[in-house]
Amino acid sequence: MALFAVEYTYSEATVAARDEHRPTHRGWLSGLVDAGTVRATGPWVDGSGALILIDVADEAAAHELMTQDPFAQRNLIDAVRITGWQPVMGVFNA
Repeated sequence: MALFAVEYTYSEATVAARDEHRPTHRGWLSGLVDAGTVRATGPWVDGSGALILIDVADEAAAHELMTQDPFAQRNLIDAVRITGWQPVMGVFNA
């Protein structure tokens, strides 16, 4: 498995819809946390987006997984950047 940082960018235009669908989005993420696929997740404090650290086989699997996000399925994410990440120190390199 490999770690990937998924960065979401949001816009003001989708605030109301994201608020409406946040419980479903977080339920989906919670299931992935329970499965060990999502290692950490949370929004940027300024509301401009979010970071999700995922543990999947490869970049193709990362892209496929993120298409299943209820926010993605409702076109509530303006941009997605998926980058492989190699932790060197700290809790994520265990």
